[in-house]
Amino acid sequence: MRCVSIAVFLTVLLTTPALAGLNVVATLPWIGSLAKEIGGDRVAVTTLVKPSQDPHMVEAKPSMVLAGRKADILMYNGLDLEIGYLPLILESARNPKIVPGKPGNFDCSRFVMVIEKPTAVDRSMGDVHPLGNPHYNFSPINVRRVAEGMAAALAELDRVNADFYRENFKIFSTKVEQRQQQWQALGLPGKKFVAYHKQFEYLAADFGFQIVGYVEPKPGIPPSAAHVESLIESLGRSKPDGILTTSYYGKKESASIGGKTGVKVILLPGDVGAMPGTDDWFAFMDTTLQALR
Repeated sequence: MRCVSIAVFLTVLLTTPALAGLNVVATLPWIGSLAKEIGGDRVAVTTLVKPSQDPHMVEAKPSMVLAGRKADILMYNGLDLEIGYLPLILESARNPKIVPGKPGNFDCSRFVMVIEKPTAVDRSMGDVHPLGNPHYNFSPINVRRVAEGMAAALAELDRVNADFYRENFKIFSTKVEQRQQQWQALGLPGKKFVAYHKQFEYLAADFGFQIVGYVEPKPGIPPSAAHVESLIESLGRSKPDGILTTSYYGKKESASIGGKTGVKVILLPGDVGAMPGTDDWFAFMDTTLQALR
């Protein structure tokens, strides 16, 4: 009877899903989505920023510091996108596992082919990111590279489950390749768009369309009446296929310009979860690219 009980116990032990072992804290929703894809049930993921928030304007909260204090690994976008709150979290959390240089400090941008890195920056250029354009979450090429780095980082921290993370990356990578075939068939090369903010340059590079103007005269600077008038005049010549914006960037200004020119306004999700049906990174990309057709 005792042998039967032990056998039952071992069967239950071996067939019960593993409890989440690593506490992952992600700054942005798309990073949290990737962590869930790669980490599966071996990680518990906390995401600090809401999908509806402008990532440039987030401020640190006590709950973020507490999350950082409990983290085994902190994953962030980098390129100074979280400059308004991440340094404070790192300092106040007092968690030696997530400080720069430790395995628990995961800067996603280390794996990215960064574009638009200025050679010099001053205030006259607007809110330019001196380390380069940080909006690579729209780039399948770069997100796949981040996912591979993420699998390696989790494997280093949790060596017992290292093969599990690596296998999940292979599954993720295969899915990206399959979706890429569908996304590339959408016929975006040759299209032209105006964007409210410099947010879609990686997307344009990956899918071969042009961004021919911006509603913001400079990054982070609201458009003046003179700039809007000049932009409206230029739209008559360039004839773009749409004005791209997100829920937290210039919807009112974009709608006004669209109403005066007849150019349609295309509202895109700024991050995973920002619009219905964008609950993971693949759905986020599906929604984004279908809107550009």
